[in-house]
Amino acid sequence: MPKLKRSRVWLYFTAKDINSAACNKCLKVIMCKGGNTSNLMKHMASHGVFLKAEKCTAFDNLQQDITPSTSTAGVVPVLGVSNIQEPEEESPAPSPASVAELITDDDDGSSSTRSSLHTPFTLAKKAKMTKEKVNEIHRAVTKFIVKDLHPFSTVESPSFREMSSALNPRYQPPSRDDLSNTLIPAWCCVEKSNLIQNLAQVNKVAITCDGWTSIAQDHFLTVTVHYIYKGKMKQNVLSTEAVYESQTSPVVAKEISSVVEQFHLGGKIIAATVDNACNMDVALKKLDFLKVECFAHTLNLAAQKVYDIPGVSSWCAKIRSVVVWFKRSSLSKTVLREKQRILNLPEHNVILDVKTRWNSLFLMVERFMEQFDAIQAAALDLRLRKPMEKDKLERFTHTDLIKAEEFIKCMQVLYTSTMCVSSDKSPTCSQIIPILAKLEAHFRRCDEDSVSTSSIKEKVWGSLQKRYQDENLQRFPKEATMMDPRFKGRLGGEAATDIWERLEKAAVANATAAVAQPPTEDPKAHSEVDDADMDKQEKYLSKVQKSPLEKLFEDEDRELQQAASQAGRVPSITEQVQKELQIYKRLPGITSGQDPVAWWWSKRDTLPNLSALSEKYLCVPASSTPSERVFSCAGHAISQERCRIAPEKANMIIFLQKNC
Repeated sequence: MPKLKRSRVWLYFTAKDINSAACNKCLKVIMCKGGNTSNLMKHMASHGVFLKAEKCTAFDNLQQDITPSTSTAGVVPVLGVSNIQEPEEESPAPSPASVAELITDDDDGSSSTRSSLHTPFTLAKKAKMTKEKVNEIHRAVTKFIVKDLHPFSTVESPSFREMSSALNPRYQPPSRDDLSNTLIPAWCCVEKSNLIQNLAQVNKVAITCDGWTSIAQDHFLTVTVHYIYKGKMKQNVLSTEAVYESQTSPVVAKEISSVVEQFHLGGKIIAATVDNACNMDVALKKLDFLKVECFAHTLNLAAQKVYDIPGVSSWCAKIRSVVVWFKRSSLSKTVLREKQRILNLPEHNVILDVKTRWNSLFLMVERFMEQFDAIQAAALDLRLRKPMEKDKLERFTHTDLIKAEEFIKCMQVLYTSTMCVSSDKSPTCSQIIPILAKLEAHFRRCDEDSVSTSSIKEKVWGSLQKRYQDENLQRFPKEATMMDPRFKGRLGGEAATDIWERLEKAAVANATAAVAQPPTEDPKAHSEVDDADMDKQEKYLSKVQKSPLEKLFEDEDRELQQAASQAGRVPSITEQVQKELQIYKRLPGITSGQDPVAWWWSKRDTLPNLSALSEKYLCVPASSTPSERVFSCAGHAISQERCRIAPEKANMIIFLQKNC
C-alpha cells in the first residue's frame, strides 16, 4: 500500500517515482528520496511560495482588518525609582515535594493569593510562556534582524543566545531555518496584503522602474509605486525581483506586468518614470504606459559634457591628482584635520569625482575650493613633504583658481536642480518645465562671460536642449505645471490656452468616470406608477378652477415658473469644471516652499473636480531616484558577507526594510 502524502507541498508537485517529483509550475524534476519534502519546499521558495509561513500566526495582529489583541505587546515599562529592584540571592530550584507555597506572580503579570501544591506538572506549566508572549518576542527578533540587516545566522550565535537567555530564560529563540523560511515570509505576506488593501483605495498611481546588478552578479528589477492619499504623498517599494534573462524589452515588459498584476494596479497607472534606456522605452510602449524620462538622469548627462571641454579637464586633472594623493596617505588626513581646526574651516574630507556618479565633478571642485587654504597648509607641513606632490599643487595657478570659481558659480544651479527633482516628499513632475526655463536663462551666454564659462554654458545647454525638442515629451509636464499652484502662472500665451483646454477635457473625463452608475430598476414598474400619477394629477388639475386674476396673468406666471426651474437646475459636469477653472485661475499662487498636495486637499470642497484631477499629475515623480535609493538598501542586504542569500529572500528583506 503506497504511503499517504499528507504535506501540502504535494499540491504543487506530481510524483514521477519514489525518489523524484516534477514541479507543476516550471516542470523541473526535483529529488525527494523516500518522500522527503525538504527539497520540494526549497524549490517552491524560488517561486515565492513559503508553505511553512502559512501556518505562522505570529504576525496576524498586524493585519489591518483584524481587531487588535489585548496582549501587552509593544508596552515598554517606564524606568523610575519604583522599577529598580535590589538583586536577589539565587535560590535552589524547588523540589517536586514542595508543599503549600504561596503563588504571588504569573507570566501575564497578574497576582494570586491562593495556595496550591507545587508538583512537576504545575512547575512545568508555570515555566512555560504564553503563546501571545512568544509571538510578541518572535516579532521583535524578526524586526531586529530585518530592519538592521543582520545575517540570519545571528539568531544561532552564542552571544545572541546568551543575551536572550539573560533577558528571558524561558524564551527559546527561533532557529535560522525558522527565521528565514517561516517568520520573515509570514511577516512579508501580511505587509504585502496590507499594501494591496491600501492601494485598492487609490484610483491613480505612478511607478518608477530601474535595473541593478548585485555583487553576486544577479540582475534585479525594482518597481516602486507613488500615489496621493488624503492630502499626503505616499510611496512604497513593490518588488525587487531577480531577472535571469537578457534585459530585452519583452522581458522587462513581462516583469513589470507581473508586478502590476500582483498588486492589482491594472488601469490605475498614470505614468512610469524610467531612465533613457531603449529597452525601457520599448517595454513601456508594449504596456501602453505613459513614459516620463528621468529628469535627474538628463541633468547628469548634460553635466558629463563638461568632461569633453579641454580647458576644463586640464585644471580638473590637477585637482584630481591632489585629491588622490590626500586619499592615499593615512597621515594626510590627520594633518588636514589639524589645519582645518587652526583655520576654522569645516572638518570635511576631500571628494574624488566618479564620472558615473551624479554631480561628482562639481562636488569635488566645490570641496577643494572650500578647503583650499587647509590643503595648501597641509602640503607645506614637514610631515608630508613630498616634492612631487607639492609640485602638483604648485602647478595649480591663480588662473586655474579663477576658472574653478567660475565653474562652481556656473554649475551650482544644475546641482540644485538635481536635488529638487530627486525629492520624495513633494511633487516633482510639475517642476520640470519651470526648472528648464530657469536653466535656459542661466546658461544663456552673455558678453561678460569668459571663454571657459561660455564653453561650459554651450555644452550643458546644448545637451539639455536636444532632450526636450519633442512636443509630446513636454505635454504631460506642462499640464502638471499648470495643476501645481506654485507654478501655474509660469506659462502664458497660446500655449497656456491650449493647456487649459486639455485640462478642462481631462477634468470632465475624470469626473464623468467617477460618477456612480445608478442602480438598474424595472422600467415597466416605473411607467405604470408614472401613468397612474399623471392620471391623478390631470384629474386634480381639471377639478381646480383658475381665478380670474390667474387667467389674466397666465403668461407672466408661466415665465416665472420657467425662471424658477432654470435657477434650480443642477449644472452639468462641463459647467462645473469651467467654473472651477475660473476660480483656480483667479486664486493667488503659493510659494515654492509650500506643499501643493496639502493645498489641493484644503480645496477639495470648493474645487472638487480639479482637486481629484490634481492627484493624476502630482503623484508622478520627475526622476527614478526612488529606485536608486532602493538599490542603496539592496547593496547592504546583498553585501560581500551575504552574497549567497537567495534573491527571493533578498526581495522580502528589501520590501520589509523600505515599507515597514
